Amino acid sequence: MSDLLRQMRGYRLTTAEILYHQPDHPVLLQSFVWQEYDIAPRFPVLNRFLQFWVRELDGKLHSVRVAATGIIAPAELKYYDGQFTLQ
Repeated sequence: MSDLLRQMRGYRLTTAEILYHQPDHPVLLQSFVWQEYDIAPRFPVLNRFLQFWVRELDGKLHSVRVAATGIIAPAELKYYDGQFTLQ
């Protein structure tokens, strides 16, 4: 499915910052940034990725921060009162 079709169906660009414990040094945290189109607020694509992470990868998850934004949105026009003088 193309990105435009996904956006028309309600998908939003989702970014997740995943903090995890390094397998060789569990006291150290490493950051991983994941980005994909997903549906807020349930985030099924991100949840599948996190399930894969827990099942297949060695680094134990510490925390996940998620931000999502719709790229296709109605235009917002704001009129400001002001005067510009050109000389």
